[in-house]
Amino acid sequence: MLPLNSIIEELRDFDTALLANTIEYIDPTPPHEYYMAGEIQSVTPGLGPTVGVAVTCEMDSSSPGGTADTDGFWQQVEEIGEMKVPVIWVVKAVGSRPGHECILGDGMAKTLFAAGCVGAVTDGGVRDAPGMASVPFAAYCRGLTIHHTALRVTAINQPVHVGGITIAPGDLVHANFEGVIKIPQSCLPTLAQKATQMRAFEHEAHCVMRRTDVTPAEKRKQVGTLTEKYGFSQCV
Repeated sequence: MLPLNSIIEELRDFDTALLANTIEYIDPTPPHEYYMAGEIQSVTPGLGPTVGVAVTCEMDSSSPGGTADTDGFWQQVEEIGEMKVPVIWVVKAVGSRPGHECILGDGMAKTLFAAGCVGAVTDGGVRDAPGMASVPFAAYCRGLTIHHTALRVTAINQPVHVGGITIAPGDLVHANFEGVIKIPQSCLPTLAQKATQMRAFEHEAHCVMRRTDVTPAEKRKQVGTLTEKYGFSQCV
């Protein structure tokens, strides 16, 4: 298998939806375990695709009262700087007012980016999206939130449940303007090659699908033939 950095560079050439389709054909992981809910959307859409290894934490940025506790954040910045691979910071928002969560802005984004983090995924909100885009630092979240209460990091480097799926430290995350997936480790060695085949298959299949002079039954038959041609019919 190629080194992880090389795999990440290869996967940056594919959009996230195409990879999700490919994974469904080549890997036994059920789809509901690897794609996030549509509420997790890009607020820096010009920056995708974003690919990196997950570093996870839980943060409360919305509960009233209390004092800031960002020791865990700074510990993770140190850890990210030692990883030598692109990182995506995945943050579970755990405050008492979900609609008021604001996990990070462009200041934290610049700090993370300088350490080797290329983006963040959170089920909270973010702010300063134009500033993030200028870094460039990609953000995928529930939307924009203008401010926050005292930031309190409550846990780090543990599995988190974000967007309806579980992300563990070390998982490979892929995202673009349409959404976020995690990539099962079991298909990493062949995913880029199979995604190239999927891209070619989809091009030919879509040419068939858009035709107005072919019956639905014939379209179904032709797409089935193309599936076999590109080697997906015998996959999982």
